[in-house]
Amino acid sequence: MPDVYGVVLDAELGKAFDVWSSYLDARTGEDEQARGRLRSMLESAREQATAGEHAAARRWLADMYDEAREVALPWAPTLPRPCEADRQTRDYVKDTLSRTLPPELRDRLDAIALSLSVTGRRLQRATGIDAATRQDVLYLTARAGMALDLAHPAAAQRELDRLTALARRCGVEP
Repeated sequence: MPDVYGVVLDAELGKAFDVWSSYLDARTGEDEQARGRLRSMLESAREQATAGEHAAARRWLADMYDEAREVALPWAPTLPRPCEADRQTRDYVKDTLSRTLPPELRDRLDAIALSLSVTGRRLQRATGIDAATRQDVLYLTARAGMALDLAHPAAAQRELDRLTALARRCGVEP
């Protein structure tokens, strides 16, 4: 089985490389000297990633965002918020994992994701549920989602079971 966390890290870097490459390939009319520095930084980041130095590659990317902000390049990519960055990375990971995970594991993860979605939605729509219970629903759903992202069916199933038990206590059909 592939190292899913490694796939996530690679996808995170790949997404950032694609965003910066697209920006640098576009003709924006911005300061060419600053864009040249950014191209050089992007190459350094790619070299570090190729060498397996993911932390160094991420530092280069962080420096690129800082550089673009300092020289006020209006069309340069901006650092995405954590939720947005995770959502974009998940899209990249889905493509990679669908090619590397065994079909039976993908099917199990998909079944858990479907049950999680349905049960979570039913709980969120239920009337008479207090704010603390709604927070528990969000918490359990997020934990299960993280386990699914890391292709860990046992952990995802455990959180789904906790969510299902909560639904039953609330009188909601899971």
